[in-house]
This record gives sequence, structure tokens and C-alpha cells, in this order.
Amino acid sequence: MVFLAAWLPTPAAAEAAEVTQMKLERSGDAVYLTAAVQFELPTLVEEVLDKGIAVYFVAEAELYRERWYWTDARIAQVARYMRLAYQPLTRRWRLNVSPVPITNAGFGATLNQNFDTLSDALDAVKRVGRMRMGDSSDISDDAVHPVQFRFRLDTSQLPRPFQIGLAGQTDWNIAAERAAKLTVGKPP
Repeated sequence: MVFLAAWLPTPAAAEAAEVTQMKLERSGDAVYLTAAVQFELPTLVEEVLDKGIAVYFVAEAELYRERWYWTDARIAQVARYMRLAYQPLTRRWRLNVSPVPITNAGFGATLNQNFDTLSDALDAVKRVGRMRMGDSSDISDDAVHPVQFRFRLDTSQLPRPFQIGLAGQTDWNIAAERAAKLTVGKPP
């Protein structure tokens, strides 16, 4: 019995990350999702970042159309991939943001931002602004649309030696999700 209790997640670990804001808005001919995530970066992850090893975050959202006769139809799915790394030569933090996974083969088309402090860089990671969910024509004005938003630290993109020792460590478990039924009003 004691052995099983040692492996159960602690309440503090479950409350590590939280989606504090989520909004769906129509602007022009598209619909956008804006979200804010609140979490504290564990000391272990901060130490890894200080050594120049990049950490990856993923924000994903799915938009559905409710159907009474079957499961809800997914009408949009988007993701935003973020790579946070410390640049020791310049003593600055670099954040790469891309709509496709960032790999070692190259960054592809990414938005790069530099920050002087880790807290400034993390503030940018925590704000997920204007993710394009789809065209306005795909989303009806009179329906309620369920939205599922997920934010997580992507440990699959860490170097192999870090991936091997991650099992059971709650320091690497930064994840939050939120589901809501949002209505989209007519554009102004």
C-alpha cells in the first residue's frame, strides 16, 4: 500500500499549470483563439535551460461543431510550437515560434524573439495570442462550438539522455488543458 501511494501524483504537481484565459474571436474573415497559461518553471528545468539546452512547449487547439446525432465534428485543429533556449555568448534568451514542429534539421519558417531575462521569455511563452482557428465561413453564427485547448512541455524533443531519466519526475510535467463551449457572434 505504501508503494502505491508513493507513485500517485501529488496535488501540488496536478496544480502546476493552469489555463487562466481562453477567448475565441472573429476578426475579418477568420476566427482566432487567444489563451493565457499560468505556471511556475521548476528549478530542474531552469537549471537545464541555464546550461544552454533548449526546452520545447506546444500549444494545441481543436474546434468542433456540435452534432446531436453523432460525435462532434472537428472543423479546425491548430498547433503552435515554441523553442526556448539560453544563448550563453550573448547572455540572452531566444524564443522560436512555429506552426510546425521545430527539429534539429532546421527551424524552417519561425518567428524569433530575443529577451534579456528568463521571466520576460516565459511571459511570451505563457501568452498564446491569435491562433488562427479557421475561416469564418466554416463556423456558423448560430451554433455553439466546443473548443479543446492544451498546453504542455514537450519532453519528446529533449536530448536522449534527458528523456531516459524523465520517468516519474514531476518537475518535467508542465501541462494544462481547458475545454469550453464558446459562441461566435457576428463580426462587427
